[in-house]
Amino acid sequence: MTAPSTFGLSSEARNLHWLLSNLVEEVPGIQSVAVVSSDGLLLLSSDPGRNAAARQARETRPTGPRGSAADLATIVSGIGSLTLGAAKLMAFGGVKHTMVAMEEGSLFVMSISDGSLLGVHGSADCDMSVVSYHMALFVGRAGHVLTPELRSELRQSLESETTGSLR
Repeated sequence: MTAPSTFGLSSEARNLHWLLSNLVEEVPGIQSVAVVSSDGLLLLSSDPGRNAAARQARETRPTGPRGSAADLATIVSGIGSLTLGAAKLMAFGGVKHTMVAMEEGSLFVMSISDGSLLGVHGSADCDMSVVSYHMALFVGRAGHVLTPELRSELRQSLESETTGSLR
């Protein structure tokens, strides 16, 4: 994981970066993590350096690499929207978490607050219950601090980090 610079960020933003880094480092099998706002924008990522590399590669090769946090954010947003619509149709209440198990890995999506989502891409050998448990811990710790102001700060930080790495 590439550690993003937290210089100049508020203590809440630095804490969220720390929580995300801790999640990735402590849970075996996690490949990437993305925190996505309710409108589908990437707010926080476990691998911000890969986002810029993925964009540059797509400019030269349209198919580009797969698996960047930007790709994960898009998928998480789509799955979140789909499951929210299904929950409304079925009238079973809000969606707490979603898991997609594939042959070569798993995708976990969990609601944080105000429509924000936590998405985790895990390897095929990850322990799904351990990943889910640690995601729930992250959500419990992050949910109450993820205010509109903090979401805006995180988004601006990610944009400036991305434009700075493209220069």
